[in-house]
Amino acid sequence: MKNIYLLVLCLNLFLASCSNEDDSIDSPEPVENTAPSIPVQIYPSKDLVCIENTIDFQWEPSNDEEENVIRYEVEIATDNNFSEGLQSASTLDVHKSITVDRGEMYYWRIKATDTKDASSDYSEVFNFYTEGDGIVNYLPFAPDLVSPELNSVQSGGSIELSWTATDADENNVLEYDVYFGQSNPPTEIIATAITSNSVTVDEVTHGDYFWKVVVRDDQGGATVGQVWKFTVE
Repeated sequence: MKNIYLLVLCLNLFLASCSNEDDSIDSPEPVENTAPSIPVQIYPSKDLVCIENTIDFQWEPSNDEEENVIRYEVEIATDNNFSEGLQSASTLDVHKSITVDRGEMYYWRIKATDTKDASSDYSEVFNFYTEGDGIVNYLPFAPDLVSPELNSVQSGGSIELSWTATDADENNVLEYDVYFGQSNPPTEIIATAITSNSVTVDEVTHGDYFWKVVVRDDQGGATVGQVWKFTVE
C-alpha cells in the first residue's frame, strides 16, 4: 500500500513539472498588419487634355510588407472635393477601364486596401479633360495651393496667400477672386479680378482661417477652388 502511495505521488510531481514547462513557453507575438503604400498614378497624367472618354486608368503597384493581396479603389469626380458626379471602381489589377462623359473636366485619385482592410491614404489628385464635340473653351483647372501649407500653424501678423493655376487654352488670361475668413466656407471677398497669384492679409490674429480662390478666364469660364485652412497660434 505504501509503495502505491509513493508511485501516485511521483506521478503527480512529474505531471506538475511538465505543466510548468509548458506554461513557460511564450506564445509567438502576433504580426502587426501594416497598410499598403500609396499607389502612384501613371495615366491619365495631371492636366492632360483632349483624351478619349473611355479611359484605361493606370498606376504603379503598391507595396505590402506582409504580402497581402491588394485591392485598388479608383475615384473620379467633376470636382476636386470628390462630391460631384462621383464614380468609383475596384480592381485587383494595376489598371481599370472606365467610361466617362465627353467634353468634361475630371479629377481622379486612388487608394490601396489589403485583405485585412488596412488602407493607404489617397494618392495625389490628378485632373484631365475628355475630348468633346465643338468645344471652343476649356474651363481653367482648379488652383493648386502654394502657401500657407494646408492645416499648418502660423505665427500671425501679415500672411501671404499664394497659389498656382493653369488653363488648357494657353492664350487665355486668368484672373482670381480670393475669399478669406474664419467661417467655412469663407464668404468675404478680399481680392477681385486680380492677375497675380498671391495676396497678403494683414493683422491676422489667433484662430482658424479658411480661404479659397475662384479662377476665371477671359472667355467667361470659371472654376471654384477647394477650401484651404491654416491656424494662427
